[in-house]
Amino acid sequence: MRDARAKLDALGADAVGISPDSVAAQKTFSDRLKLNFPLLSDPDHVVAEAYGVWQEKSLYGRKYFGIVRSAFLIDAGGRILAAWYKVSPENTVPKALAALRAG
Repeated sequence: MRDARAKLDALGADAVGISPDSVAAQKTFSDRLKLNFPLLSDPDHVVAEAYGVWQEKSLYGRKYFGIVRSAFLIDAGGRILAAWYKVSPENTVPKALAALRAG
């Protein structure tokens, strides 16, 4: 999203990141990657649960709960226009830009 900021602005869109990491961890991450959009902290995963992305996961046979990396296109009225799950940073931007242009 950082590198697509001008394209998002041209389409009238904003980007926001949300994770269960602490505010301090978010700031460190944002500073390290020189992000140009806000990162919001959801330590109690209230937002993640509301969006259905706090799910049981498995790694090397160990089960745990965590975030399913997702992206949502939300209009000014709060309606979800598009949702993508298990996305990577590389494919989030093209999908969001295509949906914004189509929309």
